[in-house]
Amino acid sequence: MSWNNQGGGPWRAPGRGPWGQPPAGGPPTGDLEEIVRRVQEALGRLAPGGSGGSGGGFSVRSIAFIVLAVALVWFAWGTFYSVQPNEVGINMVLGRYTGKTAAGLNTNWPWPIGSVIKVPVWDQQITEVGYRSVGGASDVAEESQMLTGDKNIVDVHFRVAWQIDPAKPEDYVFNIHRPDATVKAVAESIMREVVGLKTIDGILTTDRAAVEADVQKRMQTVLNDYHAGVLIKQVQLQSVDAPSQVLSAYRDVTAAQQDQQRAVNEAETYANKVVPEAEGGASRIMAEANAYREQTILEAKGQTSRYNAIHDQYKKAPGVTRERMYLETMERVLGSMEKTVVDTNATSPPVPYISLDALQSKPGSGK
Repeated sequence: MSWNNQGGGPWRAPGRGPWGQPPAGGPPTGDLEEIVRRVQEALGRLAPGGSGGSGGGFSVRSIAFIVLAVALVWFAWGTFYSVQPNEVGINMVLGRYTGKTAAGLNTNWPWPIGSVIKVPVWDQQITEVGYRSVGGASDVAEESQMLTGDKNIVDVHFRVAWQIDPAKPEDYVFNIHRPDATVKAVAESIMREVVGLKTIDGILTTDRAAVEADVQKRMQTVLNDYHAGVLIKQVQLQSVDAPSQVLSAYRDVTAAQQDQQRAVNEAETYANKVVPEAEGGASRIMAEANAYREQTILEAKGQTSRYNAIHDQYKKAPGVTRERMYLETMERVLGSMEKTVVDTNATSPPVPYISLDALQSKPGSGK
């Protein structure tokens, strides 16, 4: 069906324009009043006890009811909020800090009167100084090169593990701007200070643990003075090297120092082994000498006592004593020898004989 400005179309009543407006120059109609009446009827049906009629009092009640309903929904929806186990809630009322809340369901004034800042206090943060591990470990020379106390340059790469202080999250939120940058600046400054108090040999070899502990303590002191609300958990040196131009020479020096220390340790080990053995040998020789001395002295005393006893008996009977001594001596000398006794007083010459003892002692004799 076609439409034109003159005839009646399917979307307009007779005597109205194409969008339902009265003809130009014609008298105003009651469309506005009709719209207001329908809105009032709809509000009347929503309001408690509404009769659907019109009137000024009914309109005020309807509007008040709607405003009250919207206020209740706004208050109930915005008052309650939840805090995760790793977070602490910072309550704000009209832009002013009013307190903090723990994990769980909590309340605060809804927006725009109140607001909540949730701070992840238990999440550990890592700040890298002197290098970047993202995309491969790369050196940042302006951060890593530091001057030691003996006027040498070292490249220091280290990392700082830190977290927000659960007891003072409000300090972290309100007292410092860009906390990550602040922690990094403090870490670099303190490390330069501590390295400036050490020698390069100490930093490259034995002082690394002491440097880490000293930097952590000094960083915490500075951040506490800033009221930053940050806890430093660990400072860890990733690498400490001489500049690349002289790195090989320093490595040779370090290797020589290690060889020296190893030689000293080996010498001390050998000394600890040999000295006790020598001391033990000396003690054994001394004990044997003392025993031999005591034995000799006792034997000499025994011989002296025996001689004195014999001498006493000799004085009593010299002839008998000489005879006994002679017989004992001959017995001791000739007792183990083969001998033939010849009677020199016999009138006939001696008769040779065969010794039966020698024949009996020969093997295979059958006797």
